[in-house]
Amino acid sequence: MRRSKLLYVPFWASYVFLYLPIAVLVVMSFNAGESAYTFEGFSLKWYGELAGDERVRDGLVNTLMVAAGSTVIATVLGTLLAVGLARHTRSKLLDSVALMPAVLPDVVLGIGLLVFYGMVQSTLGLYSVVLAHALFAMAFVAAVVRTRLAGSDTSLEEASRDLGAGPVTTFMKITLPQLAPGIVAGALLAFTLSLDEFVIAFFTIGNDDPTLPIVIYSMVRFGVTPEINALAAILLLVSFTAVIAGQRLTKIGEREPRAQD
Repeated sequence: MRRSKLLYVPFWASYVFLYLPIAVLVVMSFNAGESAYTFEGFSLKWYGELAGDERVRDGLVNTLMVAAGSTVIATVLGTLLAVGLARHTRSKLLDSVALMPAVLPDVVLGIGLLVFYGMVQSTLGLYSVVLAHALFAMAFVAAVVRTRLAGSDTSLEEASRDLGAGPVTTFMKITLPQLAPGIVAGALLAFTLSLDEFVIAFFTIGNDDPTLPIVIYSMVRFGVTPEINALAAILLLVSFTAVIAGQRLTKIGEREPRAQD
């Protein structure tokens, strides 16, 4: 029985609805004129203006520092969390608690962290954003690594322990190499999430070191310009590249056990 072509209409309509605004944004970033809504010719001048904007440069540096720091913390803790939940402590309740930061609304998580920092009388700055981003990114890393753990060969770990290797040696030499594609994919996902995260950073950052999404928000309040479109296009490129790389690594990791079989 042949499928009706009308069934594909909602499918393609959804894709157009999602990606057409992104395509328009990228095209308008090359606009020669100063209007963000009327294309007046092709030009790269707004990318040059972007490079000369001190606010954007400072925001980019702050964002990269936050993304790098939170990625390292989230990757280490998320990997250990995934291994602990999959290999040592099987509990649906703990699974739910571990993934809760990933499903909580960003506003709720941001306000909760702000209250927590106030309770411990901690000042706000880049370090507070690093810890906040690491908290919610850790859940995503744990989910990705657990997917890789589900397809890993546990017999190798058992053989290592039978031959006298300790838990740390088995983890470093057997488990960790098997999890490497999933860990890298989780790290790329954590970096991407931190790179363009706004809500949590808005609640947990100080007044002196805004991240790039907060800088963009302050610029958008006075109207959208081609410079903002250029900045958004660069962020889209970085995010898409990281996500695609993470997906490729995950697929490579899934194919390895099948090739061994």
